[in-house]
Amino acid sequence: MSETRPAPLSHGEVPLSAESFAEITTAIADSVSRVIDGKPAAVRAALVTLLAEGHLLIEDVPGVGKTMLARALAATIHGTVRRIQFTPDLLPGDVTGVSVFDPLAREFEFKNGAVFAHVVIADEINRSSPKTQSALLEAMEERQVTVDGQTHFLPAPFLVVATQNPLDMEGTYALPEAQRDRFMMRISMGYPDAASEALMLRQRETDNPLDRITPVLSAEQVVELVAWARRTHVSPAVEEYAVALAHATRVHPDLRLGASPRATLQLVRAAKVWAALDGRSFVIPDDVASLVVPVFAHRLIPNRVSGARGEAGGIPAILERIIGTVRVPLATRS
Repeated sequence: MSETRPAPLSHGEVPLSAESFAEITTAIADSVSRVIDGKPAAVRAALVTLLAEGHLLIEDVPGVGKTMLARALAATIHGTVRRIQFTPDLLPGDVTGVSVFDPLAREFEFKNGAVFAHVVIADEINRSSPKTQSALLEAMEERQVTVDGQTHFLPAPFLVVATQNPLDMEGTYALPEAQRDRFMMRISMGYPDAASEALMLRQRETDNPLDRITPVLSAEQVVELVAWARRTHVSPAVEEYAVALAHATRVHPDLRLGASPRATLQLVRAAKVWAALDGRSFVIPDDVASLVVPVFAHRLIPNRVSGARGEAGGIPAILERIIGTVRVPLATRS
């Protein structure tokens, strides 16, 4: 991998424009897509999560490219990357860090855990115990780690990309509701189409495509892109639309647990980046609607009584019906 540091995004008083934002992020998506063939939606979701300061949960069966997507995204950033293989014997201290007594200095010294990186790949997160899974809660929400009463801040940007296998597979533990709520989006990779799978066989016969990825931008540049995307305009009408969608999940008869206020906040943040990726400086209702399923679905719990109805199409089908019933605002740029 090349160690050439990417150039700054802006110089002096020249601001980053909507067009240049879209151009830079397209280059990132193109770089990742050279490794992940035929999955543009998954690549876009990963990019949105990075620039919206969220965390991404990728759930699917083994062998469809979950970890490859996480590693490809990490390779586009000239920053620190750590991979944690979650296993039943992994301890919380392995993730967050521990205090070790130094006999010479006669004091405890904090040793960073694997979570101290710009991009943390939590591989097969649901194969570890709930106690170890919960070690990530503070890091993901507050971007800091507290050990023995001392707070240690994580670098910026900070992104957790977690992969997990379906819960009906052996050796898996369900993620607690509080942890699922920390993830901005959950996506599935799905099997590649025949053409993409054949291309994969040809390309990976002799080399690893990850070796051909060079960093597109630095960690500092990611922070700059994040700051620019957060300034994307959201009208009061669009904000009310997002709140109405969240409220509809809380009163839906087939749902026992609806979307949290954190989910509403993350929906709007993701919509800002979604709009910016399209070269717009304002959010429209379609941006919000496009993200409802990946942002809300993993946080919702169906009613046991009405679960049979929900299982026909699953929670995504319930959300699609909600999107179809909530009134869409007309004025969105004021």
